[in-house]
Amino acid sequence: MGVSEAGMKDERTGCNGNSQPRVGVGVLIVDEHGRVLLTLRKFPPEAGCWSIVGGKVDFLEAIEDCAIREAAEEVGLKIAIDRLLCITDHLLPDEGQHWVSPAYLGRILGGEVRNCEPEKTQEVGWFASGELPRNLTMTARNAIEAYLCDVR
Repeated sequence: MGVSEAGMKDERTGCNGNSQPRVGVGVLIVDEHGRVLLTLRKFPPEAGCWSIVGGKVDFLEAIEDCAIREAAEEVGLKIAIDRLLCITDHLLPDEGQHWVSPAYLGRILGGEVRNCEPEKTQEVGWFASGELPRNLTMTARNAIEAYLCDVR
C-alpha cells in the first residue's frame, strides 16, 4: 500500500506523501514509587512496542501543551510538565517514519490511569526501572535513560 496522490497519508505507515518529518511529543510519567507508565502500541511507528505517553503535535499547538493533552486523552491523567528529558531523532526508514520527538518528565496532578484509547493502545501499565519490557520504542528508551541518569 503506498501513497496514491501527493500529500495523501498512507494509512499503513502514517507517512505523508511529501515525506516531511513530523513532530511527536512524549511524556514520561513517573509515580510515587518510581515506576514509569508505558503504553503498548497497536500501530506504527513501532507497533507492538511499549512507549511513553504521547502523540502528534497539532498545528499551532505548543509541544508542552501537546504532552499535557496526550496524557489526558491516552491515559486519563492530568499532569504538569517538570522538564525536558531529551529529544529523539526518531528515524524508522523500514516503516517510512521520520519524527522529531521531544520527551518531557511529567508529574501527576490528578486522575486515574486507564486505557482511554483501546483502538490505538493494547495495554497500559506501570513498570519499575529494573523490570522494563525489552520491546521499548526508541523514544521510550531514550526518555527512560535520560530520567535514570538524572536520578542516579
